[in-house]
Amino acid sequence: MQDLTASHRRELTAEFLGTFALTFFGAGAICADAMLRAAAHPALSFGPLDLLLVASAHAVVLGVMVSALGHISGGHFNPAVTLGAAIGRHISAALAAAYIVTQLVAGIVAALLLKVFFSAAVTKTAAYGAPVPSIGTGQAFVVEAVLTFFLVLTVYATAIDPAGTFRSVAGFGIGLVLFFDILVGGPLTGAAMNPARAFGPSLVAGVLSGGHFVIYWIGTAVGGVLAALVYENLLFQRAEARPAA
Repeated sequence: MQDLTASHRRELTAEFLGTFALTFFGAGAICADAMLRAAAHPALSFGPLDLLLVASAHAVVLGVMVSALGHISGGHFNPAVTLGAAIGRHISAALAAAYIVTQLVAGIVAALLLKVFFSAAVTKTAAYGAPVPSIGTGQAFVVEAVLTFFLVLTVYATAIDPAGTFRSVAGFGIGLVLFFDILVGGPLTGAAMNPARAFGPSLVAGVLSGGHFVIYWIGTAVGGVLAALVYENLLFQRAEARPAA
């Protein structure tokens, strides 16, 4: 593992930075929103404008990070994406494992930094931006699987497929998936679509439970694997099958 880490230092650094940014600024937007709401009116509840703010923060930071660092590591920043890429053999199992560990560590570090910046009252209210389901575990599992399916499918189409549009619109397209996923899934599950983004804040906030792993680890993994299988078997146009230019 040490040799692997040394030989892929650039990729792992990019994955750490991208996942850290997604967690810090995404979860941080939730904490900042909670702070502003508390200052304006202690009893003010989370509403449509808050949802737009949180969705926009996640979409923008992911889009920027994919555009900035995707050429180095592929711009996964998400264990579900890495698992999907591994299913299609676009990354080795060993390197995928190193990516996932790096992503989880980045999520934890980002959440710990949020704990330093925001007051205990705010972070208690917002749980450091940890996703919290408002529906049953089974329903939330399906929601996260569906949301993650479309995220990983878009990553495949724009960043993994050689015939995709990685250089031009990958960051934009992938970021926008987060935006519309959060608009629908945010009130239901928190719309994590990412075990690292969910785990770091949940661990620091002390809200981990068995349901957390079912929804945000297994649910997202199922969505990522299904997206990989659909794209690999139904949508991927192999180089040898493409007509000559």
